[in-house]
Amino acid sequence: MDDGSGLDVVKEISKIKKDSRIVMLTGYGNLPTAVAAVKAGAIDYIAKPVDADDVEAALLASPESKAKPPENPMSADRVKWEHIHRVFELCNRNVSETARRLKMHRRTLQRILSKRSPR
Repeated sequence: MDDGSGLDVVKEISKIKKDSRIVMLTGYGNLPTAVAAVKAGAIDYIAKPVDADDVEAALLASPESKAKPPENPMSADRVKWEHIHRVFELCNRNVSETARRLKMHRRTLQRILSKRSPR
């Protein structure tokens, strides 16, 4: 979202309609945001890629039950790769700025950026 955060949307929906069931989908999932989403009123927080069955299961699950773990979660290497590329894009593809923000050596970052994504 260019003009805000999905967390803002979750908060507003929760204020307007208390009994709503909100599932937050994200391209770049992380634990602090997941916790914030649930505290704001979301019943589940799912990182993409996701299929309709996962969303349906989250919406239809009983409020007392825990969410089932994903069938095909991203590997830790893939999550790291996605995060690095996201920061790189947010830094307008500036390698030096990205390396500084990620607290890594510029050459290490260049090597990671030149490789294909892990599975």
